[in-house]
Amino acid sequence: MGGVAWYFTHIAHYWRRGMGNQVEKLTHLSYAEVPTADPNGLDTEDDGPRIGVSYIFSSDDGELEDNGGIDKDQEEKHYDKRNELECAVFRRDECIYERSSKTVDMGTYSPENLLNKCKPGDLVEFVATGQYPHWVVYVGDFQVVHLHRAEIKNTFLTDASRGRRGRIVSDLYKLKSLSPEVVVQNAMEQVGLKDRELSWRNSECFAAWCKFGKREFKIGGEIRIGKQPYRLKIQLSEKKAHILEFQSLEDLIMEKRRNDQTGRAVVIQELANHMNCIAETRS
Repeated sequence: MGGVAWYFTHIAHYWRRGMGNQVEKLTHLSYAEVPTADPNGLDTEDDGPRIGVSYIFSSDDGELEDNGGIDKDQEEKHYDKRNELECAVFRRDECIYERSSKTVDMGTYSPENLLNKCKPGDLVEFVATGQYPHWVVYVGDFQVVHLHRAEIKNTFLTDASRGRRGRIVSDLYKLKSLSPEVVVQNAMEQVGLKDRELSWRNSECFAAWCKFGKREFKIGGEIRIGKQPYRLKIQLSEKKAHILEFQSLEDLIMEKRRNDQTGRAVVIQELANHMNCIAETRS
């Protein structure tokens, strides 16, 4: 009940302040503070998944990658894909996103090798251990458009990578893509927007909006009232999964990105600690 009370307290505050005020930031709750489902995929006392974190005011720290980040002149930081969480996103019963070694190429490439693989309209994800993933839209001529440091920028792919390895992620979302020409046009038309002009909290939401044109990727694109229609399924092992529910795709993406930044080992440990606390409280 604590998680539900937290949610309704802040949703009431949100409506009092008005839909347009997206500036105030809430500190992200850790798994130990959020009611979640059994990491084994079974909840003995409840019928379904629990409510996930609601990011009503917060902005995504994923665009603060320079804090402890990699300069483009430094060596590429090792990225261990074994510490990457496999997950899926469901909108009601429809799978709209899936990241699994069984379904996609989880391998990463140097920025120079990526240039040989990219086509205009592709989405590229740069990754590094301990950092939020950074998404860009490839627009051709070795250039990308991306949201970075609260501004939409048009830069060279190698500059946007800042030394990180990357991969093409155009097929992770199972939504109908716009034509490459429209994707590039969507991206280029936003170049120069910054701060309060922005309609996206992070680079992934911006890149996905360019690719699919769905308002769900924008700030406030969905009203957070009623049943949680989105589910984030985190695959802990071949037979074990953990599920969180969210009222908006925007909130879910932010939690997914936090998991990517912390890594599989830390997330699993957080879940284990949380379930141990629940067991001790019940006993």
